Amino acid sequence: MQPTRHPVLLLLVAAGLWSTGGLLIKLVDWNILAIAGMRSAVAAVTMLLLLGRPRWTFSAPQVAGAVAYAGTVALFVAATRLTTAANAIFLQYTAPIYVAILGAWFLREYPSRLDYALMALALAGVGLFFMDQLSLAGWWGNVCALLSGFAFASLVVLLRKQKDATPVATVLLGNILTALVCLPFASLPLPGLTSWVGLLLLGVFQLGLSYVCYARAIQRVRALEATLIGTIEPILNPLWVMLILGEVPTAWALAGGTLVLAAAALRGVATARVSGAT
Repeated sequence: MQPTRHPVLLLLVAAGLWSTGGLLIKLVDWNILAIAGMRSAVAAVTMLLLLGRPRWTFSAPQVAGAVAYAGTVALFVAATRLTTAANAIFLQYTAPIYVAILGAWFLREYPSRLDYALMALALAGVGLFFMDQLSLAGWWGNVCALLSGFAFASLVVLLRKQKDATPVATVLLGNILTALVCLPFASLPLPGLTSWVGLLLLGVFQLGLSYVCYARAIQRVRALEATLIGTIEPILNPLWVMLILGEVPTAWALAGGTLVLAAAALRGVATARVSGAT
């Protein structure tokens, strides 16, 4: 099969692989920074083997984008370990709020009235997450998830400022940076066999192969299709954790997640229609 002839299928595969992150991270028994670093190290090797060395420009937007990517993945690991998988992924999907704000500052793309309405909807959803009786760790997990969403939004904006670079080059650089920063904090004892299997699956499939599929497909699909397919990840992520580990999202989390995902999806659809990509 020629991958570039089936871009929608590749995006579906990427979303499906991304959705396994919550489950696999929870299966690994190691400290947060070690998990983030090893996952990215394996992902970097996987991407290099599949794509070869990409063309790095080391421009300011690319380096900053790599830093934003490192923040995104490290904070998501922290959020997933400290709170529920549902809270971690739903709160990360507040990213479109920050994209609208950062776009006004850095890209001169100013929010519309609809953007402001959707921001309010998403913020109302965020408030519902904090209605739960959270432990201190759970509260910090929610904060890490929100910060991960902000880091991801920064990555999106910085990628758009790179005229002569591809997303996969920044992602690969970000994985290398994450490994270099986080792996020195790996602690003894080393994890057991189950944890190593989880780390390999995280690096090879959930982060490495998924971004290869995404990079090959994203420029060959309509913006509307990419937006709608992207909503698969936050729906499946907590589902796998619930089915296999028995972690059930609270009613507040489900209500808040519904509002956040609705705002993200509606903004994506609206943006796609305005750009004429539908």
